[in-house]
Amino acid sequence: MALAYLGDLAGQGWKQVGELALAFVLSAAIGLEREIRQKSAGLRTHTLVGFAAALVMLVSKYGFGDVLGEHIVLDPSRVAAQIVSGIGFIGAGLIFVRQDAVRGLTTAATIWLTAAVGMAAGAGLWLLAGIVTLGHFLAVFVLTPLAARLPRSKYAPSRLHLTYLDGRGVLRRVLAECTGRGFSVTELSVDQRAEYQDQATVSLWLTVHGPGPISELTAALAEIDGVLAVSGQDSDSAMP
Repeated sequence: MALAYLGDLAGQGWKQVGELALAFVLSAAIGLEREIRQKSAGLRTHTLVGFAAALVMLVSKYGFGDVLGEHIVLDPSRVAAQIVSGIGFIGAGLIFVRQDAVRGLTTAATIWLTAAVGMAAGAGLWLLAGIVTLGHFLAVFVLTPLAARLPRSKYAPSRLHLTYLDGRGVLRRVLAECTGRGFSVTELSVDQRAEYQDQATVSLWLTVHGPGPISELTAALAEIDGVLAVSGQDSDSAMP
């Protein structure tokens, strides 16, 4: 009993083990959702981020108790505060720009959220850690489809990446479909030309403006004969 009590005073008791376990479980739950969606940071990355954040939080709380004295005063928040700035390096590595399209912002934000969940678990704030984890799933599964249904401003541009068989008049039908749905094409640039099953293909970028959901437009374009692939600026809207 005495050893268990001393271990708890040193910050290495069952209470701290439970806080680490909570951080592991909650972070893994968030990472599993990212893994299923095949994002650049998945199950292992999110689990390690949240697990490590909880450990750093515990180190910040208990790791310097043996050096405290009459003339030594430490701020336990200083080490934990570095998690917030340090996690930015991982988040920055997940964000990249290609063809003027910014990708990875949601995954980077999720990494930041996972670190916060780990910190809360390490601080013993298990209720807040659980609520924020639940909030993540509400944002992903409730707000995402809701945002897709919101009316778009006709002045907001969207970029589409289109791959189609050359020489079949596919591009003409694509432009007609866009126009018929109230979208105007303001920019068109050829990405590459290649071969698909001994047939010439063309990949290009379209910048469109229109009031309707971009997901409905990509779905309509994907149904056009000769279109091999079409995807919106958001990688989640990609359609084979």
